[in-house]
Amino acid sequence: MTATRERNASPGARPRPRRAPLARRFWARLSRNSAFRTLGPFVPVVALWWLVAEAGVFPDAFFVGPDRVVAEVGDLLRKGILPGYLSDSLTRLGYGVGFGLLIGLPMGFLTAMSLRVRKAVWPILLFFQAIADIAWLPIVIVWFGFSLTSVTFVIVYTIVFPLMLSVVAGVEQVPGELVRAARSLGAGRVRVFVEVILPGALPAVASGVRTGLGYGWRALVAAEIIVGTSGIGFMMFDARRVGDVSQVFLGMIVLGVLWYMLDALILAPFEKATVERWGMVRSMEGDG
Repeated sequence: MTATRERNASPGARPRPRRAPLARRFWARLSRNSAFRTLGPFVPVVALWWLVAEAGVFPDAFFVGPDRVVAEVGDLLRKGILPGYLSDSLTRLGYGVGFGLLIGLPMGFLTAMSLRVRKAVWPILLFFQAIADIAWLPIVIVWFGFSLTSVTFVIVYTIVFPLMLSVVAGVEQVPGELVRAARSLGAGRVRVFVEVILPGALPAVASGVRTGLGYGWRALVAAEIIVGTSGIGFMMFDARRVGDVSQVFLGMIVLGVLWYMLDALILAPFEKATVERWGMVRSMEGDG
């Protein structure tokens, strides 16, 4: 037995790998699960929410627990109110984002690539960038009334200016060596724009779209609260009027979930792909 121990302790013997504790292995496996990474951080938040509601720290008229909100979801789904409001909010957001991109992207590239346009537009751009979207609501109501046009105007206004600034910043980040190299090889203005400037500016454009949509999403809620006759923002404001706090909580949760899905499924992958593309361009430039 002593000889066996000596052989195991000899310099040439390989020590047996020590297995990690069961709890650590379980946590490592759990942390690799995408559903857990997404929903796990919300578990303590919901637990704390439930504990505060059950402890009666605040009156029921001011604070409700998750069970009341879940019951409210079922009630609004049965009545068809929540799907209708969701559809109205997403339709308004779609119009605002569509027009915002159609205006902001061309104007951003035009401002970035034309010195004359930039000198004329830049002071105006900075001026209106400083004015909050909600400041436009009183005059917009006078112009367009309580209509889809009013909400769309506010969303477009919120998206256009951050997007233009991001496009200008992205074009300025494109290395001048790449542009000069393309021109020396005989590329015209259109080809330089399509093959050099546009791909190089895409990461900043993606960040601008992501930021602009975030601002537009908040502007949508503010506009629906003030000028809307339907939608998630209107639902929250109307619930406040009748004293139904559970619908206010539900509205906040719906807004957070929708934005998280939009960002995680569309905006974040688009931004990541463009950043990786830009990294490859810089890598090839460095290799050359």
